[in-house]
Amino acid sequence: MSVKSYGQQTQVDYYKSDNITNQIPYFDNRFKIDALLEEITLLFYRRSGTPPIILVRPDGTKIKINNLPKDKITWFDDRTFDLITIKNPMPGPWQAIGDILPGSHIMVVTEVTIKVDPLPEVILSGETLKVEGHLYNGEQAIDDPLFRDVLNLNVDFFSTNNSAFDNFGAEPIKIAQFRDDGRDLDEYANDGVFTGEFELDFAPGEWLPIYYVEMPMATRELRQKPIILQKTPIKISVDTAGEVGKSHNVTFTIDPTFVDPDSVLFQGKVTFPDRQVDPFSLMEGKGTSRVYEIAYTESGVHRIAVNVFGKTINGREFRLVLPEFTFNAESKSGLLMPTLDINGEVTSASLETGDGVITDKIKQAEENAKKLAIELEEAKKAQKMAAKEKEQQTYIIIGVANVGIVLIALLFYFVSRRKKQK
Repeated sequence: MSVKSYGQQTQVDYYKSDNITNQIPYFDNRFKIDALLEEITLLFYRRSGTPPIILVRPDGTKIKINNLPKDKITWFDDRTFDLITIKNPMPGPWQAIGDILPGSHIMVVTEVTIKVDPLPEVILSGETLKVEGHLYNGEQAIDDPLFRDVLNLNVDFFSTNNSAFDNFGAEPIKIAQFRDDGRDLDEYANDGVFTGEFELDFAPGEWLPIYYVEMPMATRELRQKPIILQKTPIKISVDTAGEVGKSHNVTFTIDPTFVDPDSVLFQGKVTFPDRQVDPFSLMEGKGTSRVYEIAYTESGVHRIAVNVFGKTINGREFRLVLPEFTFNAESKSGLLMPTLDINGEVTSASLETGDGVITDKIKQAEENAKKLAIELEEAKKAQKMAAKEKEQQTYIIIGVANVGIVLIALLFYFVSRRKKQK
């Protein structure tokens, strides 16, 4: 098989020797380049972990990865392949020497591109989308499963920086890597269909999706038109019960702007304060709200994790995950004793029973607290008076001491003068 042009042929078979049709058989792994090309990129598959191949030109000279003319040849080697770009390749029979995989073909890499289905018109924050992409080498689809190891296929979302949306000024977000390995949402491995799983768990707003095909020596990108990620159409609220034995009423309110409320189903779990987990589902219901009752077993923080399933107003099935919702259930039947703050003031408190009636014990406690506050204030006043009296006593002592010092000085003066007169 020969390579005739850059854009018409994307796969080259090695010559096969039968020792009959050729008087002098070709060596294994030989191929021919017939036409003069300005540049050609060849992809060789080899056994994992083996050394890079060696190319032999038609004139018998060898090209190795460590002695190639860098102005004419670019060579990338990986564990499983060699990707080689040659400028102005010599026409004629070439040979590849190495542990090349049996049955593999030489791929002439031209313009690798990706075609991806457009994203739905209505997409919702919190949902997971399945998106399929197909790779093309020139105009031919790439269906060689070995090519999966040669590239990475990713998608990033960039904010359009439209100030009318919540994502204004947001950083780019790496959404997903496309796969063809039969895992997760990819249905069949190595079928040439690359599947991306988009988890849209970021700020709603206007975003620009950009798909990247990253190969060792080149990168291609595909830009689709901007999309608007709508806000999560479900809001959660709760009416907490006041005592054990009753139920908390959790309400799921559905915004019908972009979804069909009658199609919405809920599946989730409640984590109680003692870490017990209770799964639940809401399979039936019409209209824009659903109510689920949670038994009040104890006070503390309750956590609700919910998956939502339904249809958009365009009839597309969706599934999304709501942000975790938490609420704190507090008993209204317990007694709360009044306390004193740092200044001795009585702090306000909810002193109600389950019936909302203030008991005599609570009133007595309030009166005791007030008396304690008065006694504390009187003690403060007495302390201030004692400090003032002590301060006055100190001043008196200092005054008497000063008078004594003056008298002693005068006495010393008169005694010394009298001695001089004698």
